[in-house]
Amino acid sequence: MTFVLDPAATAAGYRIEVHDSLGSTSTQALERAREGAPGPLWVVTREQTGGRGRRGKGWGWIQGNHAASLLWPVPAGLAPDRVATLGFVAGVAVDRALRRACGPGPDGRVPDFRLKWPNDVLLGGAKLVGILLEMETLPGRGAVVTVGIGINVTGAPEGLPYAATSLAQAGYAVDAPGLFRLLTGAWVEAERLWDEGRGFSRIRDAWLSVAAGLGGPVNAQSGGRAVTGTFETIDEGGRLVVRLPEGNRIAVSAGEVHFGAAATAA
Repeated sequence: MTFVLDPAATAAGYRIEVHDSLGSTSTQALERAREGAPGPLWVVTREQTGGRGRRGKGWGWIQGNHAASLLWPVPAGLAPDRVATLGFVAGVAVDRALRRACGPGPDGRVPDFRLKWPNDVLLGGAKLVGILLEMETLPGRGAVVTVGIGINVTGAPEGLPYAATSLAQAGYAVDAPGLFRLLTGAWVEAERLWDEGRGFSRIRDAWLSVAAGLGGPVNAQSGGRAVTGTFETIDEGGRLVVRLPEGNRIAVSAGEVHFGAAATAA
């Protein structure tokens, strides 16, 4: 099976660029933007040798996994704080694509996919998907965003400081091209719902409906400060809202976050 767009994505003006091997789909997408390639453009590869995650961390590769990035031109006048909420659009789109690809199990149970703030997808509490949002302003063109999406389809890297899993390990017979097609269709749905940030409240509701750790203990390491309390919600800017033991609330915009038992041990 080859990589193709969902018909809804093609109808919405999205394009696709398929490679046999790349260092990084996000790097390639940004290079194409610098060359003047119009977006929105999906860049997908059958092999990724230099993938990266948040804060410059590497993203290990196993053959058959999913590596794709979306080059998305930022509309003129769209504020950076609204652009930043595209990460939640990606999370909702990935969650929908995964549920459509996997469906309920033989026992009728649906997979335990959860969205972990700010940009991971978990399966059974272990990391399945990493999402990386990057923005750059190009001379004469304005700002563009790359949304990198790595999914453990056939296997998960070993030796990580956290639990990781893959769809194959969980018993789901899914391939990367089929999942990619579903993702491109789900992205169009979620982006329209988001509506350049005007509909973020709808995306927020969809995200919270499958959020990991909601209502439980959370520990956030942000700006050299540790914040421990209860994960109450995300606000209209996508910030993590933590209710502290004394009852007041604090909003965290970035940082390393641990939920559940890991939060109390952090």
